[in-house]
Amino acid sequence: MTPAESRALSAPHPEAAAGLDDLDETVSYRTPTTRTAGRVATSAAPAEASVGVVDAPAAPTTTPVDTPPEAEPDLPADADAEVPGGSRWRGWTRRRQHLAVGGLFLLAALWVTSRIWLDPAGRVASLYTGDPAQVQFFLAHSVRVVLHGEYPFYTEQFNYPDGVNLMANTAVLALGIPMVPVTLLFGPAVSFVVLVTLGLAGTALAWYLMLSRHLVRNPLAAAVGGWFCGFSPAMLSHASWHPNIISQFLLPFIVWRVLVLTRSARPVRDGALLALLVTAQAFINEEILLFTALACGVFLIAVLVQEPARWSAAWRPLGAGLAVCALLAGALLAYPLYVQFAGPMAYHGLSDAVQDYGNDIAAFFAPGSPTFGGNQRANINLAPNYSEENAFFGWSLSLLAIGIVVWLRRELVVRALAATGVFFAVLSLGERISWWDRELITGPWQLLVHLPLLDAVVPTRFGLITSVVIGLLLALAVERAWALRPADRRTVRTLTAAGLAFALLPIAPMPLRMVSRPPVPDFITADRWREYVGPDQTLVPIPVPSMGNTHGMRWAAATNLDFKIPGGYFLAPRNGNTGDPGRFGGRPSGVGQLLEEVATTGRTPKLDDRQRRRFTDELRHWRAAILVLPVRQQNAEPLRRAVEDLVGPGRQELDVWVWDVRTLTDRSV
Repeated sequence: MTPAESRALSAPHPEAAAGLDDLDETVSYRTPTTRTAGRVATSAAPAEASVGVVDAPAAPTTTPVDTPPEAEPDLPADADAEVPGGSRWRGWTRRRQHLAVGGLFLLAALWVTSRIWLDPAGRVASLYTGDPAQVQFFLAHSVRVVLHGEYPFYTEQFNYPDGVNLMANTAVLALGIPMVPVTLLFGPAVSFVVLVTLGLAGTALAWYLMLSRHLVRNPLAAAVGGWFCGFSPAMLSHASWHPNIISQFLLPFIVWRVLVLTRSARPVRDGALLALLVTAQAFINEEILLFTALACGVFLIAVLVQEPARWSAAWRPLGAGLAVCALLAGALLAYPLYVQFAGPMAYHGLSDAVQDYGNDIAAFFAPGSPTFGGNQRANINLAPNYSEENAFFGWSLSLLAIGIVVWLRRELVVRALAATGVFFAVLSLGERISWWDRELITGPWQLLVHLPLLDAVVPTRFGLITSVVIGLLLALAVERAWALRPADRRTVRTLTAAGLAFALLPIAPMPLRMVSRPPVPDFITADRWREYVGPDQTLVPIPVPSMGNTHGMRWAAATNLDFKIPGGYFLAPRNGNTGDPGRFGGRPSGVGQLLEEVATTGRTPKLDDRQRRRFTDELRHWRAAILVLPVRQQNAEPLRRAVEDLVGPGRQELDVWVWDVRTLTDRSV
């Protein structure tokens, strides 16, 4: 999400010298070994050309080792060249290293998701169970897109008959379509857990690979940076609910391609590559893509403000590459974006409540709830909710990050990263800045919240950018510590390891908290519903699906959306009017709200004829075939009495109560 700077080279610019295939070797901040007539010296900052507007920060050089001139053999710079097949062995070693780090990240992701892996269909995050059900619904939609050629950007399988604009929601097509085999074989619940697991591990691995090739030489430094980018408290907070947010494995490569453009010899090709990455990310999560673009822009501005002379060499290739990217990505995304902003059930902006979701200042100094030192109760007023803990670094890491910036303040890239992180940390505070839930002043976000595109942003999530900045600072700090003079090396490395442990242990990831959830009824899994529901009719779960009651969406997802349902959890225009501000759920349902109140309180209200007529009208609008109430539903008996008071007696079939209302709703035809 946040950009990593370009690095100094030991060869001419890769686009001019070696081409894209050699990018991982030539565009590398590696510490090359050079030999002179009298000594061996390690150069940490070569003086040759650099890629991008930022040179890699210079690491301290090691102390020269004197060698008698006559004893100095005529050897190549690469020590591996002394041994036949040395480069091949080095390549195998690097691959093994990458595999080991990737395996560690995968084990960590499995540890985080271990409790839900025990029963993917029967367990869910302890709060806000609606998001997993929504994602599972979208995964089932991807199955229909692949197997039945269903239109990918809009559906009437929920919120029938109004439908839902899927481009205006997080339909995760770029994740759901590759997961179709898993969804078909094991169901959308398993696919959801796979996405969460791979999202965490894949994001950490992607940052590790980018850092190890283009920012730091030390593998430990790259691993530390990748670890934090993939398993930060903010990522763990979203892991229970938002696989689309934690699947950030394309972002490091988007960032790097932007920086390559600042000195590209082939801006057309590089712009096209960037466009393909941007297009793919748009079908994972557009908000994260927007954050990436903003972060790259702020970082580059921070660099150029400090050293304006770099702009003269950077603006032509950068402008040309971004123009190509905009044209190609615009062509690829033109129709989907048209559907999103002007298609059926499109909305403009979000509700005021979401726009005001901001971090408390104290949230930057408290450990996240899903971490070793986290306290869910203590964090209750520091974030909008537990799924939006987008800071929560703890005191130790916050102080360490400040210390790193002070220590490496002479390095341009560190100053630019610090400016980027602080900028978005301030924006993440929202419209009203508070300290321990006590409002202090108005925040700068108030000046931006009504701008196009930004009016649909959840401001607390800007903290995700700050998290990545801290990950990059950690990588740079470890690199610098490991490159200090030999006399200081052991002490410095010990202190570095102790500092990392002190800062990262309190926010070490813990298994996500889970609770059990009701199984999908046998009436659904045994296909008994097919005896009642036709292709243009709906099955109405009781309570009616909404943001707070998403079990009906899981029922539909379990059948790969073979039946339609009214209502659901999604973003749509208020009152169902295309172009209005967005809200959670479709147009308000009077009877849906009544039954939701019964499900919550267990109290059955007295109903009059007006309410019965309204319920009948809504059933006709939904083209309802049957109403289905699970026997094991919470407050099932009060709900059964309420529905019987509205439409008459039902009957029990398998593990549900069923009301056949086809004769009632057919009267409207």
